[in-house]
Amino acid sequence: MDIAHFLDVLWLARLPILKGLGVTISISFLAICFGTVLGLFVGLALTYGVRPLRWIVRGYTDFIRGTPVLVLVLASYYVLGTIGLDLGPFQAGVLALAVFCSSHVGEIVRGALQSIPKGQTEAAKAIGLTFPQTFAYVLGPQALRQVLPAWVNTAAEMVKASTLLSIIGVAELLLRTQELISRAFMSLEFYLFAGLLYFTINYAIERFGRYVERKTAVPS
Repeated sequence: MDIAHFLDVLWLARLPILKGLGVTISISFLAICFGTVLGLFVGLALTYGVRPLRWIVRGYTDFIRGTPVLVLVLASYYVLGTIGLDLGPFQAGVLALAVFCSSHVGEIVRGALQSIPKGQTEAAKAIGLTFPQTFAYVLGPQALRQVLPAWVNTAAEMVKASTLLSIIGVAELLLRTQELISRAFMSLEFYLFAGLLYFTINYAIERFGRYVERKTAVPS
C-alpha cells in the first residue's frame, strides 16, 4: 500500500468524498429522527391502543421487521411510483429507512413501557394527571433510560443500512467510494477509508447516547 500516493489521490477526490459523506449523514439523520418519532407512536399504540389498533400496528411492525431493508428501499422507489407517488432516490431512501427504524423503535418503546409497574400509571390517574401528562412526567423519563442503549444500536444500523441506497442511485458515501475506486484502482485503501468514516459516524452516535444516558441517570 503506497500511503503517499493514496493521500495524493484522496486529496484530489476530497470533494466527492465529502459530498457522499454529507449525503450519508443527512439521510441517516432524517431517517433516525422520523423513524424515532413514528416509532414512539407505534410503541404507544402497541401498549395503550385499543385492540383493533393494536392488531393493525402489530401487523405493521411484524411485516416491516420481517422484510429486508433492501426490499423496502426498492419498494419505496419503484412500487410507490406505480401508484402515482413519485419519490426521488433521496426521498425514497429516507422513507424506507425511517419506516424500518420505526418498527424497531416501536418494539423498543413497547418493551420499555410495559416494564414500568402499572401502579405508577394508576397513581398518576389518582392525582388527576391526563395521559399526555402521565407520559411526559411519569412514564416517558423512566422509559427513556431503558430505551437509550437499544436506540443507539438501531441508529447505528440505520447508518449502515444507508449503504444500500446506492442501488437506487443515491450518491452516498459508498457509491462515491466505488466511483473513485473504478478510476483510481485502489480498492483496499478507499474501502478502509470509507469504513473509518462509517465508524466515526457510529461512534459519534454512541457517544451521544452515553451523554444523554448520563444526563438522565437517576442519582445514586
